[in-house]
Amino acid sequence: MPDRKPPVPNRIPDIGVLGTGSFVPARRVGSQEVADLLGVEHDWITGRIGVLERRFAAQDETSTELAVHAARAALDSAGLDATEIGAVILATSTPESPVPGSASRLQAALGATDSVAFDVNAACAGFLVGLDIACGMLGRGGRSHALVVGSDTYSRFLNPGDRRTYPLFGDGAGAVVLGPVPAGQGIIGLSLRTDGTLWDFAVGGAPTGPTSAEIEQGSHYLTMRGRDVADLVRSQLPLLVAEAVKEHGMTIADIDHLVCHQANPRLVRECAAAAGFTPEQVVMTGDTLGNTASASLPIGLDTGILRGRVKPGDTVLMVTFGAGMTWGRALMRMPDPVSTAKAA
Repeated sequence: MPDRKPPVPNRIPDIGVLGTGSFVPARRVGSQEVADLLGVEHDWITGRIGVLERRFAAQDETSTELAVHAARAALDSAGLDATEIGAVILATSTPESPVPGSASRLQAALGATDSVAFDVNAACAGFLVGLDIACGMLGRGGRSHALVVGSDTYSRFLNPGDRRTYPLFGDGAGAVVLGPVPAGQGIIGLSLRTDGTLWDFAVGGAPTGPTSAEIEQGSHYLTMRGRDVADLVRSQLPLLVAEAVKEHGMTIADIDHLVCHQANPRLVRECAAAAGFTPEQVVMTGDTLGNTASASLPIGLDTGILRGRVKPGDTVLMVTFGAGMTWGRALMRMPDPVSTAKAA
């Protein structure tokens, strides 16, 4: 048999993050409040899960509204007007309605009149899926810039009597603007996969008006097989990291920052350490914001930048997990603003 050539790495040339933004609701929900509601000790939540507080949207705050704030911040960060955006992709599994997609409302609110707009639903992994789609769209059809947003309001679909879900989640939105960057910068590798046989690890009812019978039964609430999800994260996160460094001839030490989906802060820290990362390499937001679903990756990236940790030239590995089950990774080098302006 002829020798097989090694697989070509999944490289995405010359597309990078030009700006980031995030937004969370004003209402803070501390873990003492959650512990009192659930009838558990405060230390059970902070010690076992690691969430100290989270943000819950007000009754009239929608996922789209949160997305608008995050998107505007990302556009300001990138120094772009909404009319320069060619694609608006909103990752959410908590839309106001199934039709039309919430991205169209986001596009209208921003005034991104020259863009195509659509939703992506891969649950908590939706942002990375949207990022992959956006990278494939840029450079075609005259599109040079894209806006990718993750926004969710899971607080509306949590059972206040369910210890497995209620302490974990918080609401929020994060956004990035993608565009051309010099060679060797930007997103240099992205990989995603889904195992649909695990679809029942995390299941939520339709947010568009469950029937009275569904409400009475509680079937509209989000449910999770938490231990199974945790086992999947423990097994796959180190593999995702190992694949990324091997594919690009790197070591763990070459990765400046790990931005991981904040499924559970304690679990994230445990798995990051098992993969070989030091605490200084890991960007954490789950301790103060909880699991913000599709928003957790862009919120983490924006938080790292705002804190002065993530800087131009730094290498960032993003890792995500979501219901489906879907998981994946994206490796990027943060572009230098000066050289990026010349490349545009």
